Formats: sequence, C-alpha cells, structure tokens
Amino acid sequence: MKNLQQQRSEITHIDGNLFENTAARVGIIVGRFNGFVVESLVDGAIDALLRHGVQGSNITVIRVPGAFELPLAAQRAAESDRFDAIVALGAVIRGSTPHFDFVASESAKGLAGVATDYNIPVINGVLTTDSIEQAIERAGTKAGNKGSEAAMVALEMIAVLSQLDIEEDEE
Repeated sequence: MKNLQQQRSEITHIDGNLFENTAARVGIIVGRFNGFVVESLVDGAIDALLRHGVQGSNITVIRVPGAFELPLAAQRAAESDRFDAIVALGAVIRGSTPHFDFVASESAKGLAGVATDYNIPVINGVLTTDSIEQAIERAGTKAGNKGSEAAMVALEMIAVLSQLDIEEDEE
C-alpha cells in the first residue's frame, strides 16, 4: 500500500502558464454603454495581453451597444473560429429601476452559455456595481483594473485547455 507522500507525487497538476500564449487569438467584445468606465477596462485588457506576449495583430476589439448585446456578439465570434478566447467587457451600474438586474443576469447567463456551447473560454469582465464610484474603482483605481484581470483569466484558460487537449491526444 502506498503512503500518502507517494500518492501525492502521482497526482497530475494542470496549471495555466500566462507566458505561453504568444500566438493566442483573443477577441475583446465591448459594451459601449457607460463608456467612460468601460474604455479603462479595454485599455487594461489590451495592456495585459500585450505585456504577456500576445501579438497586437491577434487581438480584435468588437464594440456593441451594451452588456445585453455581449452574448450574441460572443456567440458570433465563437462561431467564427477566429479566437482562442473571448473577453467580454462592460459596465452595468444599478439605477432606481429593476433594469439592472435583468441586464446583468441575462448578460452573465448568455456569456456562460456561449462558453459551454462553443467550447471556448468566454471571460465575463462585465462590472455590475451599485454606484458609479464602485465602477470607477474597478476600472483602474484602488480596486485594480478588472479588464486586465479578465484578460489574464483568458490567457490562463487558453493554457489550461491546451494542456487538457494534449492530455487527451496522448490517450
């Protein structure tokens, strides 16, 4: 019977390496609504991708009216087979009506569906905040830049899925 240390040494670990994606093709789909916040997310995402070796020619920015339209654009982008990952960026800021809840929920649900339906990482970088101040904080001030974080998640997922594909090919 193997001891715990021997069993631990036999475990396979798959982790995403953020620097192995120089040939990655990334689509960034951007909801223009609340553009004063969203453009900072876009800048953060592009900066993160370029700093991690993704070629500028492999980054495509697609703009749509708002967060509600992101899933359809993500679906078309996934269908095109032009991308290894899709990053969806937008900002939904709570107002005095229930509109916020519908837009935020349907956007998130739609993006998740595209990821599973098309077997491609679709990263939800849509801010859902209670105030403009919270949105600004998450777009590059004291809470970091969520656009940059979403781009990093995309790169990690590309690497993880690539390793899973290699594991599958070896079987």
